[in-house]
Amino acid sequence: MRIKVHCQNRIGILRDILNLLVEYGINVLRGEVGGDHGNAIYLHCPNLVNLQFQALRPKFEAIAGVFGVKRVGLMPSERRHMELNALLGALEFPVLSIDMGGSIVAANRAAAQLLGVRVDEVPGLPLARYVEDFDLPELVRANKSRINGLRIKVKGDVFLADIAPLQSEHDESEALAGAVLTLHRADRIGERIYNVRKQELRGFDSIFQSSRVMAAVVREARRMAPLDAPLLIEGETGTGKELLARACHLASPRGQAPLMALNCAGLPESMAETELFGYGPGAFEGARAEGKLGLLELTAGGTLFLDGVAEMSPRLQVKLLRFLQDGCFRRVGSDEEVYLDVRVICATQVDLSELCARGEFRQDLYHRLNVLSLHIPPLRECMDGLEGLVQHFLDQASRQIGCPMPRLAPAAMEKLSHYHWPGNVRQLENVLFQAVSLCEGGLVKSEHIRLPDYGVRQPLGEFSLEGELSQIVGRFEKAVLESLLGEYPSSRALGKRLGVSHTTIANKLREYALGKSSE
Repeated sequence: MRIKVHCQNRIGILRDILNLLVEYGINVLRGEVGGDHGNAIYLHCPNLVNLQFQALRPKFEAIAGVFGVKRVGLMPSERRHMELNALLGALEFPVLSIDMGGSIVAANRAAAQLLGVRVDEVPGLPLARYVEDFDLPELVRANKSRINGLRIKVKGDVFLADIAPLQSEHDESEALAGAVLTLHRADRIGERIYNVRKQELRGFDSIFQSSRVMAAVVREARRMAPLDAPLLIEGETGTGKELLARACHLASPRGQAPLMALNCAGLPESMAETELFGYGPGAFEGARAEGKLGLLELTAGGTLFLDGVAEMSPRLQVKLLRFLQDGCFRRVGSDEEVYLDVRVICATQVDLSELCARGEFRQDLYHRLNVLSLHIPPLRECMDGLEGLVQHFLDQASRQIGCPMPRLAPAAMEKLSHYHWPGNVRQLENVLFQAVSLCEGGLVKSEHIRLPDYGVRQPLGEFSLEGELSQIVGRFEKAVLESLLGEYPSSRALGKRLGVSHTTIANKLREYALGKSSE
C-alpha cells in the first residue's frame, strides 16, 4: 500500500511517523517528500493492509503537525516515471539519456530499436559503440549549452542530433550530469518541413485554364508530370512557373515526398552554393560548428525546384551538372560524397539556348535540364480567357478582403483588355485585389483599375522620329521597301503585295536607290 501523509514541514515529523510504523511492525520500502512546500510525505509499505491502515489512521492524525493521511495509487516518482515512459514511447524518433562517462542511462523504444537491443538492455551501454567519431561528454563540456542539428552517424546511418545538457537550474556549480540526445534521420527532415508547408501546395485543378492556349499547356504538363526526368519550364515573370512546377510534383510518384524551392536570381554565388548543397562542420568563418544541410538533402526522394536557373554561376552549373549525371555532390568544405535521389525542375525567364550560343550557360547542362520542357505563354497571348480570369481573381480578392464580390463596369473590362500586362497573371491578380479594396457600392470602375505605363511597347520600336513628317515618312517607306524587296524582287510583284501600281513601286525604288526595278 502507498500512503500520503499531509503534514507540517517540521524537523522530526518523519521520525515520529516512522516510529509509529515500527511499533506496529510495518516495513517501509520507499519514502519520498513532496508537495508544493515539502508538506507531504509518501510511503510505500508493501505489508500494510487496509484493516491496519484504518486502525492506524487516528494514530497518524494524533501526531503533532499531521493534518491527514490517505491511500494513493502511485508515488510521485513512479507517476513521473510512467508519464515520461508513455511520452517517450509515443515519440517516433530516438531519444537517449547519456551520462558524463559516455554511457547510455535510458532510451525510448525507438532508440532501442535503432541500437538493436531491448529497452531494459539499454542502461550501461557505451554510446561510442554505436556512434562514429563522436565524444558527447567532451562536446557537452565544451559548449555547456543546447546544440541543434549536429550531423552524426549512428550504425552507419546519418542523423541530425539535438543535444540538451543536463544541469539543474538551481545548481550554482558548473557540474553537468550528462545530456539528452534526440535523433532525427537526415533524409526525413525535408519530409517534415514539407508536411508543414504542404497546405501551400496546389495541383493542376487550381491552375485557371479559361484560355485555350493555357489549357493546352496544362494538358502537356499532366502528361509530363509522372515522368521521372528533369523538367524545364520557360515563361515570362508572373506567368506561374512555380505554380506549374508544384502541380507537376504533386501529380508525380514523388507527390508525397518533399518539394523544396530555391530562387537562384540575386543570390551571391557563395550563398546559393551553401543553400543548395549545404556545408560541412566549420567549413568557413562564421559557419555553424555542426555544419548545415542543403536543400538537396532536405529534398531527398522528392523534387527540387530551381527558379531563375539562368542566373546560376559557372561554378554552380558545374556542381549541378555533376549531380544530374552521377546523383552525388559534395558539401562546401567537405570531401564526403553524398548520394541522393532527387528530381530537378528548373524555370527560366530567358531562352537558355540563346545563352548557350553566347557562351553564358553550359550547353551540356542545358541538355541535361531540357529533357522535358514546357513554355507558359504570357497573358497577352491568352486574352481569350481574360474575362474568366478576371472573375476568378475578383472572387478570390473579395474572399480575402471579406466583402461581397463586386461587379466589373464595362469600361473597367475594356481597360483591362487593352493593357499589355508586362507582369502577366501575377500583375492582373494584384491589380484586381487593389481594385476590390478601392471600389465602393459593389462596382469596380475604370478609375479603380490602376495600371502603370512602364513596358508599353512603342508602335515604331526604335525607329527615328527626327526631322519633318516628309522625312520621317520617307525613311519609313524606304525601310518597308527594303524589307520586302528580297521576297518580292520585281516591281510588279512588290506593287501587288502593297496594293499599288508597279510604276509607283519602280519610281520609289529609283528614288531610294534600291535594287533594280524589273517588270
